Amino acid sequence: MKIGYFCNATNWENNKSYDQILQEVREIATYCDENEWDSIWFTEHHFSHEGMEICPNPLLLSSDIAARTKKIRIGQAASIITFWNPIRVAEDIALLDQLSNGRVEAGIGRGIYGREALNMNADADMKDQAKNFRLFEETLTIMKKAWTEKFFNHKGEFYTYPAPNFEWQHDMSPPSSDFMNIEKRILEKLRIVPQPVQKPHPPLWQVVDSPSSIEWAAKQDINVIMWIPPVQSLKKRFEIYQKAKAEKENRHVELGEGISVVRDMFVANTMEEAKEKAGEQMVNYMRWVCHWRGLGTHMNPGEELPKTDHKLDLLSYEFLHERNMLFGTVDYIINKIEEMESVLNLKNLQVWSNFPGVKHNDCMNSIKLFTEKILPHFKNKAKSKIKAAS
Repeated sequence: MKIGYFCNATNWENNKSYDQILQEVREIATYCDENEWDSIWFTEHHFSHEGMEICPNPLLLSSDIAARTKKIRIGQAASIITFWNPIRVAEDIALLDQLSNGRVEAGIGRGIYGREALNMNADADMKDQAKNFRLFEETLTIMKKAWTEKFFNHKGEFYTYPAPNFEWQHDMSPPSSDFMNIEKRILEKLRIVPQPVQKPHPPLWQVVDSPSSIEWAAKQDINVIMWIPPVQSLKKRFEIYQKAKAEKENRHVELGEGISVVRDMFVANTMEEAKEKAGEQMVNYMRWVCHWRGLGTHMNPGEELPKTDHKLDLLSYEFLHERNMLFGTVDYIINKIEEMESVLNLKNLQVWSNFPGVKHNDCMNSIKLFTEKILPHFKNKAKSKIKAAS
């Protein structure tokens, strides 16, 4: 199993300077790089003056981390490509792949918050899901063209490249039918510089939840990242991905192939200590997230919740803990991860501890306990499986 750190930068109630936040993120990243974590992932969010999610550009932050690390792979979970110019994001990911010597995991998303979408790109407005998806699909199509074709063009609903009827003539740019109509001197194709190190492009990951998104990603050869659902609900989602990918590629696909799960994690010496140091902070973060989502994503198959006056009345540490939290002792967390291995054939896991309001020292202690006591357990299991198979 590959294990990464999901580094969603936060600053609840804005009690830290942004420089302090950056130093804390850098400490987490360099520690993980030096201690055999497989990857680290950064998110994209905008306008969060409340401090819940405060990284507006995961690619720029990834570039900073690439310069400070040597081995760890660097992912985005995700770059919200509906907010970006397609060529710009393709160029930036390619440049990051060059800067990191081919360590990029290119996570992409459609966006979930209306405040962000409407103000970053009116065409990405979450109130029109169909249009948002068409924009996402077209943006990704252009990105792939830019990465894989020597010269490319595109004409779609939202974007046309190159701009029509642009006359190109320059003494230092020899005319070529590769990219222009020589007779009319009209530019017909473009080429981005640089191209990615990884071919045909960095691995693609999409943050997904709905069955339609899961199936679509599988058919587009995109890996997926899932977060909240409990194990049995994840299994149904895993099976949707497995079936769609097998049909697309006409081969047997193992359950768990191409899927990563994010889990909220806090390791402590006792169960009580984990709750005391990070429980309230995690519940508070979920209040933020579930304001839009409700509690449906947390449900087990067939489960029905009792009716309450407000949609989040049932949200508590106890409600969350039994469903999807890796909060507690080393043994408890190992058992919960092994459950996911057993039920889901889990191959990729991302965990995070720097929840809004958690003290940085407590976060680092959790990460270090995970590194020293839990990571070796699964690394050794993986080595044993490889040895047994050889």
